[in-house]
Amino acid sequence: MRALLGLLVGLMVSAGSGAAAENLVREVRHELLLLPGYTVFDWLAYRVDGANVTLLGAVVRQELKRNAESAVKKLEGVGSVRNDIAVLPQSPGDDRIRHELLLSINQQMAAYLSEQVRRIHILVRDGNVTLEGEVESQADKDRVTELAKHVQFVKGVTNNLVIQK
Repeated sequence: MRALLGLLVGLMVSAGSGAAAENLVREVRHELLLLPGYTVFDWLAYRVDGANVTLLGAVVRQELKRNAESAVKKLEGVGSVRNDIAVLPQSPGDDRIRHELLLSINQQMAAYLSEQVRRIHILVRDGNVTLEGEVESQADKDRVTELAKHVQFVKGVTNNLVIQK
């Protein structure tokens, strides 16, 4: 379960070795996962380098970007936070794609979208879909790609899903 949570947030670590570094990584992951409003349409990633944290990913609401930075800044051991989270532009067309793809995945692969552990995240920008998270097999990864390609108005699909080992 712990490995899954790291993948859901897009864990990237270059922190030093030792218990303090590992604890900081766990705390950053924990804070990001518990952010109110973090949805299947957002993807948060981070990099820890000593006491410096870089936030990465993409969100649909500016408020989530601010909340992620605020939550991480409050953690003991964090010296600085660089917030490189992109805020996706508002677009009725992109919203339509997000919801149609969510419905399609939910109908065929609902286990990946449970409220407790969202294993697939759907990012849409200007009609281009990026899939983040993890799946259990190459067949599931391919299946999600095909579902995305068949949503009306999708221009392209980038599948960054990782196969769980």
